[in-house]
Amino acid sequence: MKKAALVLFACAFTTSVQAQSRPSTPSMTCNQARQIVASRGAVVLGTGTYTYDRYVRDRAYCEINETIQVGVVPTRDTSQCPVGYLCRDADFLFGD
Repeated sequence: MKKAALVLFACAFTTSVQAQSRPSTPSMTCNQARQIVASRGAVVLGTGTYTYDRYVRDRAYCEINETIQVGVVPTRDTSQCPVGYLCRDADFLFGD
């Protein structure tokens, strides 16, 4: 019985760790948003109530068939903060 309780506790703890909310750029400064991307390398940022995207520090965080595009987000102190890059399919960007 104790073993089952311990397993359930471990599962509940693991689930709550995985369900962490993504950082929301409208509630932080531009510098804070840039720092998150720079320190983590790749991160999903919330950019509005129902909008989000994955921002990366450089091309190394993209797939081999992807290229980078400057990623701009709204922050508390500016409406267009360049935080890093977005990985985009090269065919999508160049129309091939």
